[in-house]
Amino acid sequence: MSRPNTAIRVLAVSSVAALALAACGSSSDGASPAASGGSTVSGAPSWCGSKQITLGLTDGFGGNSWRLVTTASAKDEIAKCPSVTSFTYADGQGDTQKAISDIQGLVAKGVNALVVFPDAGNAMLPALQSAKEAGVTTVPYRVNPGGADGKDYDVWVGADFVTDGKNWADWLTKTLPSGGNILFLSGPAGNSQGLDELKGMKEVLDPGKYTFIGQAPFEVTNWDPAKTQQVLSAAIAKYPKIDAIVSDFGPSLVGALPEFEKSGRSIPALATSDGNVLSCFYEAHKAQNPDFKLFTVATGNDNARLAVQWAVALATGGTPPASKQFKAPAFEDSVGGKPSPVTCKKDLPGDIYLSAQMAGQDQAKLLK
Repeated sequence: MSRPNTAIRVLAVSSVAALALAACGSSSDGASPAASGGSTVSGAPSWCGSKQITLGLTDGFGGNSWRLVTTASAKDEIAKCPSVTSFTYADGQGDTQKAISDIQGLVAKGVNALVVFPDAGNAMLPALQSAKEAGVTTVPYRVNPGGADGKDYDVWVGADFVTDGKNWADWLTKTLPSGGNILFLSGPAGNSQGLDELKGMKEVLDPGKYTFIGQAPFEVTNWDPAKTQQVLSAAIAKYPKIDAIVSDFGPSLVGALPEFEKSGRSIPALATSDGNVLSCFYEAHKAQNPDFKLFTVATGNDNARLAVQWAVALATGGTPPASKQFKAPAFEDSVGGKPSPVTCKKDLPGDIYLSAQMAGQDQAKLLK
């Protein structure tokens, strides 16, 4: 559901930051053409209505590169709407009580709209309910906090992880048409992201040809590179035949994949999410690993943009987007080359995500 609290590079972000937003006339590709009850601002996206608002954005945890890029993507989207007159950001720093207090503080401050990354899941629901009851347009995203749209908050803007699973499975059927053993790695035990991805894969893969090996429903890694290396080392020792690995956070695998080479085995086919460090690892190791093929989907930083569009549309009287779910597109394919071949930017940091709308060079500036 959310990216790891331990990442390749942990970055500090301020606990609360505020900035005044200047008017900007960018367009958006995520808005619905359907009519809404409010008027829009000339030159602004259709989700930007004419009513002026203040907006808050809260994170349960903001201290890794993926979160930093995601937060910056949200700020970039907010800046497209001149009706948002001020913006405040709060980082829960991995502390559920602080994340709850951040929401309460922004409501007390009088923000008109809130976009919330509710890392703690159901524990955040009472705070979301209180915000909505106070008249604040409340939009949690990515992590499901429980509750229901229109009752406990205005709308939950989730990610379509089932589609990720289907995209991975479609690629596996083409890459391994005879079938094989698949090792599936996800985050914390029982997380809904991994379960949804597995559901998508099983809707596509022929169980007579493809066998999931390892712990069911998935190997637990907590999206932590160190834990991932432990899990993969144990799997290599236990299973003499691993034809493919599926993981929902590709960059966390980079430190673990060389375990295959140490064991005298080729790195197998890999279906996962993108990251520059992973693409560069592939370029450096593909020649020595004949079975190593790579397919990635977008890692999902732009889920934040869709959440912002919903919150701003509902609060300003703009036109809401057509969908409540972010569907991560396929990104790299080392076999077919579409929609793009594996791309390594050696001149940029490893912990950037080229699938994001934000340019890699701009992401790199955030990490300094």
